[in-house]
Amino acid sequence: MNAVEASNITKRFGQTVALNDVHITVADGETHALVGRNGAGKSTLVSMLTGLNRPDSGEITFRGEPAPALSDRQAWRTKVACVYQKSTIIPTLTVAENLFINRQNLDGGAVISWSRLRRKASDVLGEYGVDVDPNVEAATLTVEQRQLVEIARALSFGAKFIILDEPTAQLDGPAIERLFERMRSLRAAGVTFLFISHHLQEIFEICQTVTVFRDARHIVTSPVADLSKDQLVEAMTGEAVGLGAVASRPAVGSESVLDIRDLALGKHFSGIDLSVRRGEVVGIAGSASSGKVELGEVIVGLRKADAGTVAVSGKSLKPGSVPAALAGGVGFVPEDRHKEGFVPGLSIAENATFPIAGRLGRFGSISGRRRDQVAARMIDELAIKTSGPDQDVADLSGGNQQKVVMARALSSEPDLLVLMDPTAGVDVKSKENLLDAVDRAAAAGAAVLVISDELDDLRPCDRVLVMFHGSVAGEFPAGWTDNELVSVIEGIGESSGE
Repeated sequence: MNAVEASNITKRFGQTVALNDVHITVADGETHALVGRNGAGKSTLVSMLTGLNRPDSGEITFRGEPAPALSDRQAWRTKVACVYQKSTIIPTLTVAENLFINRQNLDGGAVISWSRLRRKASDVLGEYGVDVDPNVEAATLTVEQRQLVEIARALSFGAKFIILDEPTAQLDGPAIERLFERMRSLRAAGVTFLFISHHLQEIFEICQTVTVFRDARHIVTSPVADLSKDQLVEAMTGEAVGLGAVASRPAVGSESVLDIRDLALGKHFSGIDLSVRRGEVVGIAGSASSGKVELGEVIVGLRKADAGTVAVSGKSLKPGSVPAALAGGVGFVPEDRHKEGFVPGLSIAENATFPIAGRLGRFGSISGRRRDQVAARMIDELAIKTSGPDQDVADLSGGNQQKVVMARALSSEPDLLVLMDPTAGVDVKSKENLLDAVDRAAAAGAAVLVISDELDDLRPCDRVLVMFHGSVAGEFPAGWTDNELVSVIEGIGESSGE
């Protein structure tokens, strides 16, 4: 029996063909990967499989039965659920309230029994092995915990088919392994997964079957064991794509651009000293608890340090002030593009030129022509797939949204570029475009700080620092191996030194 089958699905949005006669069959009890470059049609298919959109043609069945009417949301919830990269958990509600949102009246009465709701929530969390207090506000949960709560919520409706959309994009190594263990145990209990990820190694680790979409078409479906990683990349891109080669750059300059001295922030980190020179690309790796993201947020002004100084090009930055950091020559890509990276409802041009809006006109006005010229150049340099500078950034695929965030960071030609997980949730080709942009910025003389656990992000770096529990635990020159870097990230190895 197949958990879901989508046959001959075609979907158009205006003149754009989002899906062109595609098909996918997910067998009961398997973890099936759906991969493809940003814009390949994955998100459109998910919207069909979850009843958010109706295909123009084709058929969707669940366990042999036709999909419910789009208006019958309760029926859809019993068939399928999706845990999106952007969480749907409401942070101001408790875990219990999130689990039973819009169905708080467990017995259908007029009065909600909150004590019964909390007990039921505890039972649901316990049944699916989610170790979370149902009484706490969801805002206090980690990314990993939010995802597990969303999975438990989906299963509580009776759905046995779960779509996971980039579930590991914001998780560290141990959290990813815990998620995979939970997926394996749920699969053994009869749950079926459609797993969407740009981390191809994860496909080989957790999935049994893989389907590849490219340019809105179905390319191949195959047992994972029958494909090599190179074959999978070729199916996704139509060409062999290699990552990790460092393009030729001018020699690193002697001038120090970023100078951090004795920086500390609560329990997150302390005693951090770091200098990054002009033209140098420095990576910072570490687990979620290492303090690496918080360090980056202090540098760009999203957080205020408890002690220490941050100076860019010889001038100390005002602590905890993003405007001061931008004025001081800092460009940055935040960890969460949805929350801090762009403004939905505004165009690509508007988002990409925020830092330089004051340069695009006179007397407080902005020249739309000059803004669009700048945006068009960025679109070309970063290979942003769009209908033009005026397109709403919210209408772009995730990889192209990330390119807009990178364009914004580069728009002011910053002295210091701070990148937090710059290629999270993007496809192989988009990753290549983004890393090429990093290389060009360094070649032009910017100092670059790359904060990431993604090894492909770190390979082009001149050196990589590893943080562990708030301190620098190791430093590696270019040429490190995966094993030695990961062992220090996990706290079981030693630095190779310089």
